[in-house]
Amino acid sequence: MSGKVAIVTGGARGIGRGCALELARRGFDIALVDMLPAETARTIAEIEAIGRHAMGEEADVAEHARAKAVVAAVVARFGRIDVLVNNAGRGNPSGILEITEEAFDRTIAVNLKSCFNYIQAVAPVMLAGDGGRIVSMSSLNAHTGGVTSAVSKFSYAAAKAGIIGMTRALAKELGPTIAINAVCPGIIETEVGNSLTKSRGPELAKKIVLNRLGTPSDVAQLVAFLATAEPFFITGQAFTIDGFQWEI
Repeated sequence: MSGKVAIVTGGARGIGRGCALELARRGFDIALVDMLPAETARTIAEIEAIGRHAMGEEADVAEHARAKAVVAAVVARFGRIDVLVNNAGRGNPSGILEITEEAFDRTIAVNLKSCFNYIQAVAPVMLAGDGGRIVSMSSLNAHTGGVTSAVSKFSYAAAKAGIIGMTRALAKELGPTIAINAVCPGIIETEVGNSLTKSRGPELAKKIVLNRLGTPSDVAQLVAFLATAEPFFITGQAFTIDGFQWEI
């Protein structure tokens, strides 16, 4: 995959960082989109240590016009875009009786509208070139609505379920030139989730058949497969990666 280019939103840390590093190991140059400059710089340094080129764009993924500007900057730097990983997202712990309209709209914008923003921006580049792959990060909560102990409640589940619907519809619209799939992680140990996993890690692991929590590397391996596997006959699918939970 040497010479190919991937954009990873929310790529500065957590699952996004894991995906960026794994794609770099497989020969991709990487463009990170995030709002964390220090963490972005760290991840860029790690990518360059692998021997690949990297760039960072500070952007709110919910902003439609900014997505187009980011994609233009990536094309100006690298000349192409082969893979888009829509990873950026945020949780929301509020239930239906206490959530504000503003908080609901923000949850949908960051998790779901961001996928629309970046897919619409990269699709013309991919369609005019050699095609491409898009992987969008949904969640196990899209299928389950979240267990009672879930950090994020209904607004997050709704946004992540929307990603699956968008994936299936756009796979038909953009195929065969662009393949698009979704990934649905279960409980993953990340910087954001550390407060939950540190305090309840052993308890949560007992509810998973593989008897451990997931890692960013676990998810990154699946994302990298969907981004690089040849021959490739997979599109419009949602892949659950949760170690198989006893209870959902």
